[in-house]
Amino acid sequence: MRQSSGARGSAGSADASAGESAGAAQADGEVSAAGKSGRRAARRARKSGATGGQAAGADATGPRAADTDAQGPSGPEGAGAEGAGAGGSSDARAAETMEATGAGGTDGKGPAVGENPSPAKASGRKATRKGAHAKKADPKDRAAKRKRTVRIARWTALTLAVIVLGAATAGYFYYEHLNGNLKKSNLNLGDKQLDRSAANAAGQRPLNILILGSDSRNSKENVALGGAREDAGRKPLADVQMLVHVSADRSNMSVISVPRDTRVTIPKCTDPEDGTVYKETDRQIINTSLMNGGPGCTVAAWEELTGIPVDHFMMIDFAGVVSMADAVGGVPVCVDANVYDKDSGLRLTKGSHKVKGEQALQWLRTRHGFEDGSDIGRTHAQHIYMNAMVRQLKSGTKLSDPGQLTDLAEAATKALTVDKDLGSVKKLYDLGNDMKRVPSGRITMTTMPWVSDPLDPDAHVIPKPGDADKLFSLVRNDIALDGKDKKSDKGPKPTVPAAPKGAIALTVFNGTGTAVQPPATRRASDIAEFLVKAGFTKATSDSTPRAQADTTITYPKTAQRPDAEAVAKALGLPESALRMSPTVDQVTLVIGGDWRTGTKYPKTGEAEESDSSEEPTAGATGDGKSGENGKKDDKGEKDGDNKAPKSSDPLSGSDTSACMNVNPLNRF
Repeated sequence: MRQSSGARGSAGSADASAGESAGAAQADGEVSAAGKSGRRAARRARKSGATGGQAAGADATGPRAADTDAQGPSGPEGAGAEGAGAGGSSDARAAETMEATGAGGTDGKGPAVGENPSPAKASGRKATRKGAHAKKADPKDRAAKRKRTVRIARWTALTLAVIVLGAATAGYFYYEHLNGNLKKSNLNLGDKQLDRSAANAAGQRPLNILILGSDSRNSKENVALGGAREDAGRKPLADVQMLVHVSADRSNMSVISVPRDTRVTIPKCTDPEDGTVYKETDRQIINTSLMNGGPGCTVAAWEELTGIPVDHFMMIDFAGVVSMADAVGGVPVCVDANVYDKDSGLRLTKGSHKVKGEQALQWLRTRHGFEDGSDIGRTHAQHIYMNAMVRQLKSGTKLSDPGQLTDLAEAATKALTVDKDLGSVKKLYDLGNDMKRVPSGRITMTTMPWVSDPLDPDAHVIPKPGDADKLFSLVRNDIALDGKDKKSDKGPKPTVPAAPKGAIALTVFNGTGTAVQPPATRRASDIAEFLVKAGFTKATSDSTPRAQADTTITYPKTAQRPDAEAVAKALGLPESALRMSPTVDQVTLVIGGDWRTGTKYPKTGEAEESDSSEEPTAGATGDGKSGENGKKDDKGEKDGDNKAPKSSDPLSGSDTSACMNVNPLNRF
C-alpha cells in the first residue's frame, strides 16, 4: 500500500534523523542499532532499487527507543535535533548515499529535469550540507590536524636546526682552518722593549704595526720566484720594512719605510727556537736583523732606531705577495718610461698597468730599474703599490664576491707570519676594521730621511740627523705626517690656578732604558729630589721599569693641567711634553731616553733643522730624488712642527697620479 505524501515526508525526515543519530552514535565511538540498520537499508536500497522512503521506513521502525535512550528526546524532532548537532562523518556518508541513490524522493527516483525537489529531497540535501559542515567542525578532526601541523613544524624546525648547525660547524672549522694557516712568532726578542704608546684624553691608544717582506727561499715556490737557488739554505733577510702607525683616534695613518741597506744598532737577541744568543752589533744593516732569531729581532732593532713602541708585526714572503696580488685581482701601478730590470724580471711599457701574480712581486723587488738604482727607489715603488692596494680594498668591489673573499682570506692567512698576540683571524679582522676607518686621503707614506754611511758610502745609508729624528718624533707623539691634524684640543681651560707646589702629588719614573742602553742610574730619584727642593714636597720616585724615547708629563683631568704646567716649567720641559690621559691617577713624569743627564731638560729646537756633521755628496741625501745637476738642498727643511720633512718624500694615499721614475740605464 502506497504511503501518503505526509507519511513519505515523515519517513524521509525520519530517515535523515536516523542517519544523523547513527552518525552521532558512531562519532561517540558506539555502534548503535540505528547506525547498523541505516547502513543495511542503504545497501538493500542500492541492490533492489527500493525507494528511499521504504528504506528509511525499514530503518526507522524500531530503533526509536534506542535513539531516545542514547540521544535524549524521542520522536523525529528529538533525533533530528541531536543528529544535527552531532552528526559527524556518518551523517555525511548517509547524505551522500541518499544523493547517489535518489533516496528521500517520492518513489526512489531523482527529480525530473526542471522539476522542483520535494520537501523530503530538500531535507536530505539540507542534511548533506549540515553533515559536511559538521565534518569540518569536528573537534577531534581539528585536534588531529593540529597534531599533524605541530609534527610538520617540529620536523621542519629540526631540519632547519641541523642545516644551521651544519653551517655553523662548517664556519667554525673554516675559521679554525684559517687560524691554522697563520704562522706565529715572538713579538720582541731583545732583552727590553719600550712601553706602549700613551693613551690620549679619551683613553685611546695608537697602533704601531711593523710590516716585513722576507726574501726566504725556504720552499720550492719561493726559490722559483726569488731565484738564487744557492740561498735556499740560508736564513731569510727582511728586504722590505715599513712601520704602519694608526692614530689613537683612527683619523689618520702614517707609514715609514726604512731602506734595507740602513746601518743600525741591532740589539742582542735570543733565538726562541734553539736558544742561540746573537750579540749586539752596530756594524750590520737592518735587513740582517731577521737572521738573528726571526722577526722579533727586527722589532727590537726598530724600537732602538726610532723610539716608537711596536705593538704587532706581520711578515710575508715571495709566494705570499704573489697570492695576495692575485686574490685582490691585481694592483694598478705606473711608470714614466719603458722599463726592464733583468735582476727582478720586471718589464713594462710606459704608462699604467695592473700588476698581479709574479709581476707584482717583480714590481716590489725592483730597484735597479727605478730612480738611481738603489734601495731608496724601491721603497717609493712599494709606496705606490701599497697605496693602490689600499684604495682598491677600500673601494669594496673585491669584497662583494664571497668566492673572491674566501680566496683573499686563504691567501692572507697562508701568506702571513704574525706575532702571537695577533695570531687569530678575529684579531686580524679587528685590526683591519681599525685601519679601514682611516680615509685614503689621510694616509701618508714616507721613507726615512738618510745620508750615505761614512763607513761604506757606496753601499749603505744611515738616518739623516735632524730630519729622521723629527719624523720619528712626530709618530711617537701621534702627530699626523700630512700636517692636517686639528689644533690640539686641550679641552676647557681650567678656571682655577695651579695648586700650591707643596700640594701637588707627583710621581717620577726612570724611562731612559732602551734596547741597547741600560737605564741611566738614579734618574727618577735625582729628578724627584730636585723637585722637592724646588717646593714640590710631594714628589716621589718609583723604581718600576719604564722605557720610552720622549720625556712626558701626564695628568688625568683638565683641572690638573695647571699643576702639570707648573712641574714642566720647573724642569724646562716644553708644552708638547704634556699629555692628558685617564690611564694615570695623578701627575706623572716619565724621564725618557732624550734626557739622560742633568736636572734641566735640554733644548732641542735646533735639532729640527738638519745639521749633519758631514756634507753629503750629490745625490746622496734622503730626498730620494735628484735634480738635473744631481744635487738638492740637503740643509734641513723647516716644514713646521706638524708635518713630515720633505726629505722623507711623503706620498698621500689619495694620490692616484704617482708614477715611478725609470732609471735611464734600464729603459728599452
